[in-house]
Amino acid sequence: MEIYALYGTSGTGKSSSALELAHRMNIDAIIDDGILIYEGRKIAGTSAKYEKTKIQAVKRAIFHYKEHAAEVKRSIEQVQPGRLLILGTSMRMIERIVEALKLPNTVEYIPIESIKPQQEIEAAQYVRQTMGRHVIPIPRVEVEKDFLQRLIASAQQIFSSKKEVIGESTVVHPPFSGGRIQIHPQVLRKIVQATCSNFVEVGQVIKTVFTFDDLPRLHITLALKLPYGRDIHLLVQEIQLALYKETSYCLNIAPASIDIQIAALEFTTAAAADVTATTNNA
Repeated sequence: MEIYALYGTSGTGKSSSALELAHRMNIDAIIDDGILIYEGRKIAGTSAKYEKTKIQAVKRAIFHYKEHAAEVKRSIEQVQPGRLLILGTSMRMIERIVEALKLPNTVEYIPIESIKPQQEIEAAQYVRQTMGRHVIPIPRVEVEKDFLQRLIASAQQIFSSKKEVIGESTVVHPPFSGGRIQIHPQVLRKIVQATCSNFVEVGQVIKTVFTFDDLPRLHITLALKLPYGRDIHLLVQEIQLALYKETSYCLNIAPASIDIQIAALEFTTAAAADVTATTNNA
């Protein structure tokens, strides 16, 4: 049996990437947060995502409880998977799982950064931090066999664009997820206004809209006073970059997209631009 390990800090999207990775590498079994998944179906174990505290969840995920470890070990011996993928937050955690289940200690480690773009990792962390959503890489119907009443109101089924190939996932809200982050719209507007005030070409911030439905997205409407010869495309890119850096620094949440709409555009003469520059330097 070949052992692979996908590791990365909590909330980076390991579980949501597990099915696609397993399909690509012909891996037929997955261990994730205390459960054994074989050919897309849960066959043993109890998910750590349903523990009431973080300490209990960690113990469940590393198979600290002997009966739990024995159950999963028996199932592995019965199905004899050719390749097994273990998910964990660190290489040390993977080592503890391998030891608890008495698996072969030759493991090929795969960091999440090697298979997932940084922007998608940041988006996954945003969803975890603000919505407390965790993913189990099996269809919801399989989970509901054990947790029907508990999940019926909170589980949300999401389908992959490659559903016919890699299956489905289930999104849940564990009791220990800690709630949501709320940011007042006025704070967001102040950040945008302060950032745009650094650009003399921005005459007015007309409208600011943040959406947090799927991913954090920023939409702003500006009125510009453009000096003769100024490249408007370059200016917009500079504003986007400044907004990305400032929101990431102030809120620790990087926008997935920043859309800028120009509602009013005024061209100024070169002489007027020189006067503006002289005034700013003074």
